[in-house]
Amino acid sequence: MFYATAQNAHGLAHDPFKAIVSPRPIGWIGSRAEAGSLNLAPYSFFNAISDTPKMVMFSSSGRKDSLRNIEETREFTANFVSFDIRDAMNLTSAPVPHGESEFALAGLTPVEGEFVRAPFVAEAYAALECKVTDIFQPKTLDGTLSENHVVIGQVVGIHIRDEAVRDGRFDMAKVRPVGRMGYMDYCDAGDVFELLRPRR
Repeated sequence: MFYATAQNAHGLAHDPFKAIVSPRPIGWIGSRAEAGSLNLAPYSFFNAISDTPKMVMFSSSGRKDSLRNIEETREFTANFVSFDIRDAMNLTSAPVPHGESEFALAGLTPVEGEFVRAPFVAEAYAALECKVTDIFQPKTLDGTLSENHVVIGQVVGIHIRDEAVRDGRFDMAKVRPVGRMGYMDYCDAGDVFELLRPRR
């Protein structure tokens, strides 16, 4: 099959786009409003974009609490979502009133960062402390701004729980990262295999 995205005439029960671009890591974004309230929310449009310097991005569809907080403070955390805390992550996606803490809602422990005031999840195997370098709305082909807001942050500190490290590596088989797929589907990346780069 083929369909033009402008018409979105795929003829399927559900749009397949997000299922095709998968699995996607989950950006579990922790932030603090200037007034002090805490926020924690999962974003499936999230990824690392650079190693030197270390940078990540996430995209918010519309103006949500995370975006508002980060615009005020210019800092956030990105928390690692593992299989054992998947239900807590899902709880933090609930639409709660501004100022109500998703940490409390999901029974999670907020910890203030070393370099940022934004909270990270104590129960997460790893967390990135980030300071904002850019926030923008990407343009469409005709030059209009999309409704999405892209946040780019430089990683200034990394927390890793000791039990997640084995033989000098972040142990992917132990931490079992959760990925977002299409529809309401997620995947557990606990089955790990290694592929060495070819030499010429």
